[in-house]
Amino acid sequence: MFLNPFSFAMRSKTPCVFVPDNRIKTTEIPLTRMKKIISYNVNGLRSAISKGFMEWLDTEKPDVICLQETKMQEDQVDKMSFEFLGYHQIWHSAVKKGYSGVAVLSRQKPDSWSIGIGIPEFDYEGRLICAEIDGITIVNSYFPSGTTGDIRQAVKMQYLDAIYEYLVRLKSTRSNIILSGDYNIAHKPVDINHPERHLKSSGFLPEEREWMDRLTALGFVDTFREFNQQAEQYSWWSYRAGSRGKNLGWRLDYHMASENMKPALHDAGILQGVVHSDHCPVYVVLT
Repeated sequence: MFLNPFSFAMRSKTPCVFVPDNRIKTTEIPLTRMKKIISYNVNGLRSAISKGFMEWLDTEKPDVICLQETKMQEDQVDKMSFEFLGYHQIWHSAVKKGYSGVAVLSRQKPDSWSIGIGIPEFDYEGRLICAEIDGITIVNSYFPSGTTGDIRQAVKMQYLDAIYEYLVRLKSTRSNIILSGDYNIAHKPVDINHPERHLKSSGFLPEEREWMDRLTALGFVDTFREFNQQAEQYSWWSYRAGSRGKNLGWRLDYHMASENMKPALHDAGILQGVVHSDHCPVYVVLT
Protein backbone atom coordinates (compact mmCIF):
# COMPACT_ATOMS: atom_id res chain seq x y z
CA MET A 1 0.00 0.00 0.00
CA PHE A 2 1.31 3.44 -0.90
CA LEU A 3 1.37 6.06 1.82
CA ASN A 4 0.46 9.69 1.26
CA PRO A 5 3.82 11.14 0.20
CA PHE A 6 5.31 14.54 0.73
CA SER A 7 8.71 15.22 2.05
CA PHE A 8 11.74 17.38 1.97
CA ALA A 9 10.69 20.97 1.51
CA MET A 10 11.80 24.21 3.08
CA ARG A 11 13.67 23.67 6.33
CA SER A 12 12.54 27.17 7.19
CA LYS A 13 10.11 29.68 5.76
CA THR A 14 12.99 31.89 4.61
CA PRO A 15 13.12 31.89 0.82
CA CYS A 16 16.27 30.52 -0.78
CA VAL A 17 17.87 32.18 -3.77
CA PHE A 18 19.69 30.39 -6.56
CA VAL A 19 23.15 31.90 -6.70
CA PRO A 20 25.05 30.91 -9.87
CA ASP A 21 28.58 29.75 -9.17
CA ASN A 22 31.70 30.90 -10.99
CA ARG A 23 32.18 27.83 -13.15
CA ILE A 24 33.20 28.29 -16.77
CA LYS A 25 30.13 28.22 -18.98
CA THR A 26 30.14 25.52 -21.64
CA THR A 27 27.81 24.83 -24.53
CA GLU A 28 28.62 21.12 -24.50
CA ILE A 29 25.57 18.89 -24.12
CA PRO A 30 26.41 16.19 -21.55
CA LEU A 31 25.85 12.50 -22.05
CA THR A 32 23.19 12.18 -19.40
CA ARG A 33 21.64 9.18 -17.70
CA MET A 34 18.53 11.28 -17.33
CA LYS A 35 16.25 10.50 -20.28
CA LYS A 36 12.56 11.09 -19.55
CA ILE A 37 11.32 14.21 -17.75
CA ILE A 38 7.65 14.69 -16.91
CA SER A 39 5.85 17.82 -15.74
CA TYR A 40 2.48 17.37 -14.06
CA ASN A 41 0.13 19.78 -12.32
CA VAL A 42 -1.59 17.34 -9.99
CA ASN A 43 -4.08 19.90 -8.58
CA GLY A 44 -3.69 18.49 -5.08
CA LEU A 45 -1.34 15.57 -4.59
CA ARG A 46 -3.48 13.79 -2.02
CA SER A 47 -6.41 13.87 -4.42
CA ALA A 48 -4.22 12.56 -7.25
CA ILE A 49 -2.94 9.74 -5.05
CA SER A 50 -6.50 8.68 -4.28
CA LYS A 51 -7.01 8.36 -8.06
CA GLY A 52 -4.02 6.08 -8.64
CA PHE A 53 -1.14 8.52 -9.05
CA MET A 54 1.41 6.37 -7.22
CA GLU A 55 0.58 3.26 -9.22
CA TRP A 56 0.86 5.28 -12.43
CA LEU A 57 4.23 6.71 -11.36
CA ASP A 58 5.50 3.21 -10.57
CA THR A 59 4.51 2.10 -14.08
CA GLU A 60 5.66 5.20 -15.96
CA LYS A 61 9.05 5.43 -14.19
CA PRO A 62 10.24 8.85 -15.41
CA ASP A 63 13.80 9.79 -14.52
CA VAL A 64 12.53 13.15 -13.27
CA ILE A 65 9.01 14.32 -12.50
CA CYS A 66 8.22 17.96 -11.77
CA LEU A 67 5.00 18.44 -9.85
CA GLN A 68 2.94 21.60 -9.47
CA GLU A 69 0.03 22.42 -7.15
CA THR A 70 0.94 19.79 -4.59
CA LYS A 71 -1.22 21.73 -2.09
CA MET A 72 0.49 20.10 0.88
CA GLN A 73 2.78 20.92 3.77
CA GLU A 74 5.87 18.83 4.35
CA ASP A 75 4.63 17.57 7.69
CA GLN A 76 1.55 16.08 6.01
CA VAL A 77 3.52 13.49 4.07
CA ASP A 78 5.47 10.31 4.50
CA LYS A 79 8.32 10.46 1.96
CA MET A 80 9.06 6.75 2.26
CA SER A 81 6.55 5.91 -0.46
CA PHE A 82 8.56 7.93 -3.01
CA GLU A 83 11.83 6.54 -1.66
CA PHE A 84 10.41 3.07 -2.18
CA LEU A 85 9.95 3.93 -5.87
CA GLY A 86 13.55 5.14 -6.05
CA TYR A 87 13.14 8.92 -6.03
CA HIS A 88 15.20 11.64 -4.42
CA GLN A 89 12.92 14.49 -3.45
CA ILE A 90 12.90 18.28 -3.26
CA TRP A 91 9.74 19.97 -2.01
CA HIS A 92 8.77 23.62 -1.80
CA SER A 93 5.40 24.22 -0.19
CA ALA A 94 3.46 27.45 0.18
CA VAL A 95 3.16 29.07 3.58
CA LYS A 96 -0.60 29.07 3.05
CA LYS A 97 -1.95 25.58 3.66
CA GLY A 98 -3.67 23.77 0.81
CA TYR A 99 -2.26 26.13 -1.82
CA SER A 100 0.25 25.97 -4.67
CA GLY A 101 3.51 24.10 -4.00
CA VAL A 102 6.03 22.38 -6.27
CA ALA A 103 8.27 19.33 -6.10
CA VAL A 104 11.06 17.70 -8.09
CA LEU A 105 11.49 13.93 -7.83
CA SER A 106 14.53 12.37 -9.49
CA ARG A 107 16.02 8.91 -9.72
CA GLN A 108 19.49 10.42 -9.73
CA LYS A 109 20.52 12.52 -6.76
CA PRO A 110 20.66 16.22 -7.71
CA ASP A 111 24.15 17.70 -7.78
CA SER A 112 22.75 20.94 -6.35
CA TRP A 113 19.40 22.56 -5.89
CA SER A 114 17.63 25.62 -4.54
CA ILE A 115 14.09 26.77 -3.85
CA GLY A 116 12.52 30.09 -4.59
CA ILE A 117 13.08 32.89 -7.04
CA GLY A 118 14.44 35.35 -4.48
CA ILE A 119 11.28 37.46 -4.12
CA PRO A 120 9.42 36.75 -0.86
CA GLU A 121 5.90 37.37 -2.16
CA PHE A 122 6.40 34.60 -4.72
CA ASP A 123 8.61 32.32 -2.64
CA TYR A 124 6.03 32.18 0.15
CA GLU A 125 3.64 30.75 -2.44
CA GLY A 126 5.94 27.81 -3.23
CA ARG A 127 6.39 28.42 -6.95
CA LEU A 128 9.89 27.38 -8.04
CA ILE A 129 12.60 24.77 -7.59
CA CYS A 130 15.89 24.74 -9.49
CA ALA A 131 17.84 21.47 -9.56
CA GLU A 132 21.01 20.53 -11.41
CA ILE A 133 21.02 16.86 -12.31
CA ASP A 134 23.71 15.20 -14.39
CA GLY A 135 24.66 18.38 -16.23
CA ILE A 136 21.09 19.54 -16.88
CA THR A 137 19.55 22.45 -14.99
CA ILE A 138 15.85 21.82 -14.42
CA VAL A 139 13.67 24.71 -13.32
CA ASN A 140 10.23 23.60 -12.17
CA SER A 141 7.72 26.42 -11.77
CA TYR A 142 4.04 26.87 -11.13
CA PHE A 143 3.16 30.23 -12.66
CA PRO A 144 0.39 32.27 -10.98
CA SER A 145 -3.10 32.23 -12.44
CA GLY A 146 -4.86 35.48 -13.18
CA THR A 147 -8.34 34.05 -13.60
CA THR A 148 -9.69 35.40 -10.29
CA GLY A 149 -9.41 39.05 -11.27
CA ASP A 150 -7.23 42.08 -11.88
CA ILE A 151 -5.21 41.83 -8.67
CA ARG A 152 -3.97 38.30 -9.35
CA GLN A 153 -3.48 39.09 -13.03
CA ALA A 154 -1.13 41.89 -11.99
CA VAL A 155 0.70 39.44 -9.72
CA LYS A 156 1.01 37.05 -12.65
CA MET A 157 2.54 39.72 -14.88
CA GLN A 158 5.00 40.62 -12.11
CA TYR A 159 5.98 36.96 -11.85
CA LEU A 160 6.54 36.76 -15.59
CA ASP A 161 8.95 39.66 -15.38
CA ALA A 162 10.67 38.15 -12.35
CA ILE A 163 11.17 34.68 -13.80
CA TYR A 164 12.40 36.15 -17.08
CA GLU A 165 15.14 38.04 -15.22
CA TYR A 166 15.87 34.89 -13.20
CA LEU A 167 16.40 32.96 -16.43
CA VAL A 168 18.64 35.69 -17.85
CA ARG A 169 20.87 35.39 -14.78
CA LEU A 170 20.76 31.60 -14.89
CA LYS A 171 21.79 31.51 -18.54
CA SER A 172 24.92 33.46 -17.71
CA THR A 173 26.39 30.35 -16.06
CA ARG A 174 24.20 27.48 -17.28
CA SER A 175 23.81 26.33 -20.86
CA ASN A 176 21.64 23.22 -20.58
CA ILE A 177 18.40 24.48 -19.05
CA ILE A 178 14.87 23.07 -19.14
CA LEU A 179 12.05 25.22 -17.78
CA SER A 180 9.28 22.79 -16.89
CA GLY A 181 5.91 23.50 -15.38
CA ASP A 182 2.44 24.94 -15.61
CA TYR A 183 2.88 28.35 -17.23
CA ASN A 184 -0.85 29.14 -17.16
CA ILE A 185 -0.43 30.53 -20.69
CA ALA A 186 -1.55 29.15 -24.04
CA HIS A 187 1.09 30.52 -26.38
CA LYS A 188 -0.52 30.40 -29.80
CA PRO A 189 -4.02 29.97 -31.27
CA VAL A 190 -3.22 26.33 -32.00
CA ASP A 191 -2.73 25.82 -28.24
CA ILE A 192 -6.30 26.63 -27.23
CA ASN A 193 -9.80 25.64 -28.23
CA HIS A 194 -11.75 28.29 -30.13
CA PRO A 195 -9.11 31.00 -29.69
CA GLU A 196 -11.47 33.69 -30.91
CA ARG A 197 -13.56 33.15 -27.76
CA HIS A 198 -10.64 33.66 -25.37
CA LEU A 199 -8.93 36.82 -26.59
CA LYS A 200 -9.75 38.61 -23.32
CA SER A 201 -9.22 35.60 -21.05
CA SER A 202 -6.33 35.34 -18.61
CA GLY A 203 -3.97 32.76 -20.00
CA PHE A 204 -4.42 33.93 -23.59
CA LEU A 205 -3.98 37.68 -23.23
CA PRO A 206 -1.73 39.43 -25.77
CA GLU A 207 0.76 40.48 -23.09
CA GLU A 208 1.04 36.90 -21.79
CA ARG A 209 1.59 35.47 -25.24
CA GLU A 210 4.13 38.21 -25.95
CA TRP A 211 6.03 37.04 -22.86
CA MET A 212 6.22 33.57 -24.41
CA ASP A 213 7.66 35.20 -27.54
CA ARG A 214 10.26 36.91 -25.35
CA LEU A 215 11.15 33.58 -23.79
CA THR A 216 11.66 32.11 -27.25
CA ALA A 217 13.80 35.10 -28.24
CA LEU A 218 15.87 34.54 -25.11
CA GLY A 219 16.87 31.20 -26.58
CA PHE A 220 14.31 28.64 -25.40
CA VAL A 221 12.47 26.19 -27.63
CA ASP A 222 9.08 24.59 -27.09
CA THR A 223 10.09 20.94 -26.99
CA PHE A 224 6.57 19.68 -27.76
CA ARG A 225 6.31 21.76 -30.94
CA GLU A 226 9.65 20.38 -32.10
CA PHE A 227 7.80 17.08 -32.64
CA ASN A 228 4.11 17.90 -32.98
CA GLN A 229 2.50 20.79 -34.86
CA GLN A 230 -1.06 19.48 -34.66
CA ALA A 231 -3.99 21.38 -33.19
CA GLU A 232 -6.16 20.17 -30.30
CA GLN A 233 -3.14 19.02 -28.30
CA TYR A 234 -4.11 20.20 -24.83
CA SER A 235 -2.87 19.60 -21.28
CA TRP A 236 -5.66 21.24 -19.24
CA TRP A 237 -9.46 21.14 -19.35
CA SER A 238 -12.00 22.92 -17.20
CA TYR A 239 -14.11 20.69 -14.98
CA ARG A 240 -17.17 22.50 -16.35
CA ALA A 241 -19.54 21.30 -19.05
CA GLY A 242 -17.68 18.08 -19.80
CA SER A 243 -14.77 20.00 -21.35
CA ARG A 244 -12.34 17.11 -21.21
CA GLY A 245 -14.67 14.70 -22.94
CA LYS A 246 -15.22 17.29 -25.67
CA ASN A 247 -11.49 18.13 -25.77
CA LEU A 248 -12.18 21.81 -25.17
CA GLY A 249 -8.81 22.41 -23.59
CA TRP A 250 -5.74 24.62 -23.33
CA ARG A 251 -2.05 23.73 -23.59
CA LEU A 252 -0.67 25.34 -20.44
CA ASP A 253 2.12 22.92 -19.50
CA TYR A 254 5.57 23.05 -21.10
CA HIS A 255 9.16 21.92 -21.20
CA MET A 256 11.03 24.85 -22.74
CA ALA A 257 14.68 23.90 -23.35
CA SER A 258 17.65 26.11 -24.06
CA GLU A 259 18.18 26.17 -27.81
CA ASN A 260 21.57 24.47 -27.73
CA MET A 261 19.82 21.35 -26.39
CA LYS A 262 17.84 20.78 -29.60
CA PRO A 263 20.24 18.03 -30.80
CA ALA A 264 19.60 16.18 -27.52
CA LEU A 265 15.81 16.16 -27.90
CA HIS A 266 14.49 12.73 -28.85
CA ASP A 267 10.73 13.03 -28.25
CA ALA A 268 8.10 15.11 -26.47
CA GLY A 269 4.40 14.62 -25.93
CA ILE A 270 1.25 14.94 -23.85
CA LEU A 271 -0.22 12.02 -21.90
CA GLN A 272 -3.87 12.96 -22.34
CA GLY A 273 -5.12 9.57 -21.20
CA VAL A 274 -3.71 10.03 -17.68
CA VAL A 275 -6.48 11.36 -15.44
CA HIS A 276 -5.63 12.29 -11.84
CA SER A 277 -6.18 16.03 -12.25
CA ASP A 278 -7.69 18.66 -14.51
CA HIS A 279 -4.23 18.75 -16.10
CA CYS A 280 -2.41 15.80 -17.66
CA PRO A 281 1.33 15.06 -17.69
CA VAL A 282 3.62 16.35 -20.43
CA TYR A 283 7.01 14.79 -21.16
CA VAL A 284 10.27 15.30 -22.95
CA VAL A 285 12.78 12.55 -23.76
CA LEU A 286 16.50 13.23 -24.18
CA THR A 287 18.90 11.13 -26.23
